[in-house]
Amino acid sequence: MVKEIFISSTQKRQFIDITDKVLSLVRESGIESGICFLYVPHTTAAITINENADHSVQKDILKELEKIVPLDDNYSHSEGNAAAHIKSTLSGITQYFFIQDGEAKLGTWQGIFFCEFDGPRRRQVLVNVVNEDTTYEAK
Repeated sequence: MVKEIFISSTQKRQFIDITDKVLSLVRESGIESGICFLYVPHTTAAITINENADHSVQKDILKELEKIVPLDDNYSHSEGNAAAHIKSTLSGITQYFFIQDGEAKLGTWQGIFFCEFDGPRRRQVLVNVVNEDTTYEAK
């Protein structure tokens, strides 16, 4: 079943750590072995899994994305948020991770971040935790 994480208000451009909310939904699911799928139904936002121990990493990523895709670069898109659309495309609107023994198989330093490129806005992330139906065993 698809669950939703709501983000009531974002800033102009930011990463929002949603790790605890996602892990709570994984625990609620009761699934011991499977996959958690994350989907952002927006065209100017994204989702990423990256370091959550040092918050300067998110700032550095935003800074470098701004260098690659500046806010104003003579874009054709008339709404003024073409850069946000491009950053969303580059970053991606889906992520997934494995669940084993009822726990997320994230790396020691990994966190899950909602990426806002066109705020302030109300946003959501869709979460689907899927049970593993089959097991592959190498021969």
